[in-house]
Amino acid sequence: MAAIRIAVDIGGTFTDLQILNEETGAADAHKVPTTPADPSEGLIAGIVEASQRLGFALSDIRAIMHGTTIATNAVLERKLPAGALLMTEGFTDVLEIGRHFRSLVYANKAEERALLIPRSRRYPVAERLRADGTVERKLDVESVRAAARKAAAAGAKAIAICLLHAYANPEHELEAARIVQEELPDAYVSCSHAVSPEIREFERASTTVLNALLMPVVKTYLSKLRGRLSDTGITAPVYLVQSNGGVTTPETAGEQPARLLLSGPAGGARAAEVLSAELGIGNLIAVDMGGTSYDVSIVDNGAIRLVTEGKVDGLPVRLPMIEIRTIGAGGGSIARVDETGRLYVGPESAGATPGPVSYRRGGTEPAVTDANVALGRIDPDFFLGGAMNLDVDGARRALSEKVAKPLGLEEGPAADGIVAIATTHMASAIRLSLFEKGLDPSDFALISFGGAGGLHACDTAAEIGAARVVFPRDPGTLSAWGMLFSDVVHDIARSRLMKAEAANLGEVESLIAEMRTDGEEALARDGIPEGERTYPVTLDLRYPGQAYEIGVPFDGDLAATVTAFHDAHERQYAHAERHVTPEIVTLRMAATGRLSKPAARPFEGGKDVTVKACRPVRLAGALRETAIIDRETLGPGASLDGPAIIEEAHSTLLIPPGWALTVHPSGALIATLTAEGDAS
Repeated sequence: MAAIRIAVDIGGTFTDLQILNEETGAADAHKVPTTPADPSEGLIAGIVEASQRLGFALSDIRAIMHGTTIATNAVLERKLPAGALLMTEGFTDVLEIGRHFRSLVYANKAEERALLIPRSRRYPVAERLRADGTVERKLDVESVRAAARKAAAAGAKAIAICLLHAYANPEHELEAARIVQEELPDAYVSCSHAVSPEIREFERASTTVLNALLMPVVKTYLSKLRGRLSDTGITAPVYLVQSNGGVTTPETAGEQPARLLLSGPAGGARAAEVLSAELGIGNLIAVDMGGTSYDVSIVDNGAIRLVTEGKVDGLPVRLPMIEIRTIGAGGGSIARVDETGRLYVGPESAGATPGPVSYRRGGTEPAVTDANVALGRIDPDFFLGGAMNLDVDGARRALSEKVAKPLGLEEGPAADGIVAIATTHMASAIRLSLFEKGLDPSDFALISFGGAGGLHACDTAAEIGAARVVFPRDPGTLSAWGMLFSDVVHDIARSRLMKAEAANLGEVESLIAEMRTDGEEALARDGIPEGERTYPVTLDLRYPGQAYEIGVPFDGDLAATVTAFHDAHERQYAHAERHVTPEIVTLRMAATGRLSKPAARPFEGGKDVTVKACRPVRLAGALRETAIIDRETLGPGASLDGPAIIEEAHSTLLIPPGWALTVHPSGALIATLTAEGDAS
């Protein structure tokens, strides 16, 4: 019997699968259209198709690693249940007051805040804890009951409870939750001490609200998924990919769904980190371009960057996550001309249904994929390895009617404009991700993946000033491949403000011991053997008076950790106050259960570069006869000069004029901008 592990990345347009044979280490890719109405349908269909194509039985499946956008899409589309928020009396407007941050500093009116719970459903609870967790005012039980009854009358299905300083003492929140469940036995209840036990009540409240509202969404989906898997005869355990790059069980994901908000893109970032070591390239800009979005993450000196807070549609999420910047720029991004004659591309996407016009699924709005089809960059008979035949005439007709004619252009220049604007959006996202950290694009190579990424990678790299592009193996399903390298991770935190000095080492060690106990219990529930458990600790440090922290690994030597903080602060902000003792704000532990990893993938490839065809492709504003090459014919050490198009089952790679391509021994393709070349 084979031992099969399957990773599934459900995107807005396609569902990507990587099928790993744990005995041989071989991994195979598969791709099916996403089913937006119920993503589990596409997941099951993909697994069944893969089993038939690769010849394994469904009973051979040992585990399924599942990345999903179900939580993110629910927030973006506001498909959330009615919710209520219980907060300490006098603090119910914290969610609306926020941080007074204004992105448009010169506007005469502040931008509207994204509020998931209106003021009418935010209820005060009489109680008060001090910052050290001691009780100043006992919890008034009747105020909780009154709030719960008002929430019920208002039709709230999800209840978030965020009491002041509950991170230091959860007693009042636990009692309030018990009372709410008595009054509303069918409600979904989320407490801040369980979701985000950290200082900063606004971010903690925002995270708890998101978690509460996502509980019914994610639990309903997971229930459907379990049923479909069971009906299909699949009994393997399912692990959900979290925003931190680790995986967790459906039970934990159902209680803390906010940890899934960057579930899908996290797999791609993890894959880039693995490939950084394999390729010997320490600095990588990882870009994942699918049908709907464009995700940017950075591998700096061989490691992806974890942050303690992110935003989803303007809503703060105070949880550890891989730092990923996402914009609406994918193959399905719709091009449109407004009434002033200005061309826009995205962020609206045609998605999987109806999809770009060329998909023949009823789409009428031209998308980036349609522009690439019209430019001759995609073979309409080889899309998805020939599984889908594209409508070239339909794509050209939509481009002509919706873009070219309104702009007074021919079809070719209109398609060029769409691609150029999309590329500019991508380059801007990369620049922001690098410049805000003081990083220089010329020090990085761009690693491109996602089904649509290969057509734009070299142009995007040239625009930001990067001279190398890496095209990994199976780029169309690389995010799913990265999930195969995930471990089970439970993030545990304790916020305690204290000086990072020897006198406080005892308290630090005591808190770490508490967190370790929690971590051991969590990993034991997951069935992780003791020998496969690790408990790395990070301290969030800051200089006194600062409103931001830097996370530094802690191995028991506090002095060494302080020195590392000064060094990190100087790297990131160009100065350090080494004579100042920093403060510890939060202690973090990533209780990790190690899972087996894929073996190294053997690569042979072909012996000679074989041109399977030539066709006219519009490049740099003119049609140019371009070599079409099957990627399978490219073996180690092979090389070629652009222009060329490299085709594979789930992706198409464009090598423009002025770029030279070589094949790495691992099978990755590396394109380099030649000194005498012109990438325009």
